[in-house]
Amino acid sequence: MLTRTFYPTIFRNGTRSRDPFRDFQGIQEQMNRLAERALSPRSTEYPPLNVWSNQEELVVQAELPGFAAADIDISVVQNTLTVRGSRSPEEMKEGESFHRRERWSGKFVRSLELPFEVANDQVEAEFKNGVLSIRLPRAEEHKPKKIAVKTA
Repeated sequence: MLTRTFYPTIFRNGTRSRDPFRDFQGIQEQMNRLAERALSPRSTEYPPLNVWSNQEELVVQAELPGFAAADIDISVVQNTLTVRGSRSPEEMKEGESFHRRERWSGKFVRSLELPFEVANDQVEAEFKNGVLSIRLPRAEEHKPKKIAVKTA
């Protein structure tokens, strides 16, 4: 009798009874998902950025799927690049409802401190296939200079 109440079966007397082990399994799965999100090396900031540089410029790429170029604002103030934008939620037609809604909508602001001063008047931005590419040329006074070594 003790084993029957402690370790219940799925069906008892033709009706479905509660299985506490299944409940614990569901809780464990939820805890695992939370831990994966918390320990994930991915950034939670939006939009995700790739940034690289060479001796001439800094390049920033941002993933912005579903945005229009008109919805994006870029500014450079001193040594800070700021990208702002907004995406409206999808409009539902009468009689439609979401079964799952994971795509983000709303406003975002992402700022990045630049490692050197840039020539603000030469900054270029291109938006293609949902990827924003920003080229930030180094200011002339911050470009590396080759110094010739004189021999005596």
